[in-house]
Amino acid sequence: MPYKAPRVPFVDSREKLPKDQRHNYDRIAESRGGISGPFGVLLNSPEVAGRTGHLGAYIRFESVLPGDVRELAILTTAREHDCAFEWAYHEPIAREEGVSGSIIDVVKNRDSVDDLDKREASIVRYGRELFSENAVSDRTFQIVNEWLEETGVTELTATFGYYSMIAVVLNALEVRPDEEAPFPV
Repeated sequence: MPYKAPRVPFVDSREKLPKDQRHNYDRIAESRGGISGPFGVLLNSPEVAGRTGHLGAYIRFESVLPGDVRELAILTTAREHDCAFEWAYHEPIAREEGVSGSIIDVVKNRDSVDDLDKREASIVRYGRELFSENAVSDRTFQIVNEWLEETGVTELTATFGYYSMIAVVLNALEVRPDEEAPFPV
């Protein structure tokens, strides 16, 4: 639970929802082992929370993307949106999925990707271009599409979009990680 109360109530019990909306709580809790972060505040609109949870479950747990690709995309999104909760939550997952500390540092410090492996550099570059230019250059797209192919590049783009929406929710509603959680300033 965040150390500072978010701007809207944090729904941490299914009993706080109308009976006809409790299925949304149940599905989210079941797929994630509980309610945390964005879902506690999204449940103020149970239908939005349920639909968001359904898409997120696919992107996070069922996507064709390898775990390291997914998590590097999520960290890039968190950093480009300066989303402390998303960063704190996903940095350990990224490490578990095989994203090295040096790559995490490049994302965290917004360093050049020129010294990264071509694959890793292309993921970070893809996200940075998308968020700063609202477009992806042909060169970056071709590099990513070459190794992820059409389904993978589509799911990578959707991953950036989904976690961007989550970052916006977390930032606007002021859902923050524990005070001790590391976040690049």
